[in-house]
Amino acid sequence: MSVRPEQTSVAPEAGTTGFRRVLLKLSGEALMGGRDYGIDPGMVEPLASEIALVRASGVDVAIVVGAGNFYRGLAAAAEGMERATADYAGMLATLLNALALQDALERAGADTRVQSALSVSEVAEPYIRRRAIRHLEKGRIVIFAAGTGNPFFTTDTAAALRALEIGADTILMAKNGVEGVYDGDPRLDARAKFLPNLTHLEAIERGLKVMDTTALSLCMDNKLSIHVFELADGNIGRVVCGERVGTVIQTP
Repeated sequence: MSVRPEQTSVAPEAGTTGFRRVLLKLSGEALMGGRDYGIDPGMVEPLASEIALVRASGVDVAIVVGAGNFYRGLAAAAEGMERATADYAGMLATLLNALALQDALERAGADTRVQSALSVSEVAEPYIRRRAIRHLEKGRIVIFAAGTGNPFFTTDTAAALRALEIGADTILMAKNGVEGVYDGDPRLDARAKFLPNLTHLEAIERGLKVMDTTALSLCMDNKLSIHVFELADGNIGRVVCGERVGTVIQTP
């Protein structure tokens, strides 16, 4: 998580938040820090502390985490692998991140449950929608692992699906190193323009790298908004408070 000296974590006060229930989508790279792959505790611990503060304010929090920090290390082995097999390997990698995030959240004082779309009963509960909702109602943070449990679907699609299933008010997409959505890659093109507002259809038609088209279409059909912002210290709390940060994607 990139940290700026002038920023401090924002803990929403009870009753002042902009949302009742949110789903936070984290990339695997968010847990990687400056490493080539794996998990950097120096990144995970402040991130977990901020999420725990948001939960303590009274907002229900669910999380879907990707696997880029581990699967990048397996990229060479994945060359030539059957797509379905490679996708299942990626789902298992998300479970590693979910367990690491659970440990950090519980050390930060948050009661947490991991639910997996693949059966791994020794370390995680199976995904059961009603049970997930009950955990949220009891004030627990729920981490959804293993994507949708099906190959050919990304964790973006899993985030959209789970958000709709649990009745989340919005999806929070925390990005590394970018303030929101641009019409190009700001790291490669200095002329790339920041886009503060978009509709789901515009994001699809313009081919913007926000979420995959399946996830965007699912959100568009169900009018589920997406807040895209930089994973900087305090930003999760600011967005949950209703402060305008990054890009908002919504269909009127």
